[in-house]
Amino acid sequence: MTKSELAKRINVDIKTLSNWENSKPELIKLINLGLSAEKHIINTQTFLKEMEMLKDKTEIDKSLLKEIKQN
Repeated sequence: MTKSELAKRINVDIKTLSNWENSKPELIKLINLGLSAEKHIINTQTFLKEMEMLKDKTEIDKSLLKEIKQN
């Protein structure tokens, strides 16, 4: 993410962000950690949705197999 994109993302002017980089480096680290955590959370949510879809498909497949065996 560029400085300009980060400034927009956290709703501050790019000059403010540049000042923070010099005067508050720990704040910048925390912001970046938060954004990284957010990315991991989104990836995990996507993974869980995919697993749920696979579970549902497997249950449907098992149900169809059972029906076929009964006939």
